[in-house]
Amino acid sequence: MAAGVAPRVEPLAAHHDRAGFTSGVDPLDAYLRTQAGQDVRKRVATCFVLVSEGNAAPLGYYTLAAASVTLVDLPGAIVKRLPRYPAVPATLMGRLAVAAAHHGRRFGELLLFDAFSRALRSDIASFAFVVDAKDETAASFYARYRFIPLARHERRLFIPMTEIATMFA
Repeated sequence: MAAGVAPRVEPLAAHHDRAGFTSGVDPLDAYLRTQAGQDVRKRVATCFVLVSEGNAAPLGYYTLAAASVTLVDLPGAIVKRLPRYPAVPATLMGRLAVAAAHHGRRFGELLLFDAFSRALRSDIASFAFVVDAKDETAASFYARYRFIPLARHERRLFIPMTEIATMFA
């Protein structure tokens, strides 16, 4: 990456060279290489990639999809403030990965905040931003950004959209 050139996040497209992507987590690597394009075409998830100027190889990526969270999975203090629907709408970031060669450069944080920003700008209501932490390292990463575990789900975490909005205020 050239000095002074900031990477940018853009929707996954056919010209992105995904074949050599290696984050160190095989399922995340395989997903980007073989499944992400299909999910985008079938509209089951959107995928955004972090790229540098003049390079089609992603430095990292994340996916977003619509989801819901049942009220029984939310902390009681939060449920008290919500309508009595069985579930509330949410935005799911199902995957987040950074190429191993770029670990330690805060690209994961950049991707997370890009996803937060997109979720906030959406015209579709979403009460919470939900993630699936693949392992304890990922769970620790999300905990630094105030994600809370959902009941009955070992590594599914959430943060209310109102809290994300205060981060951008």
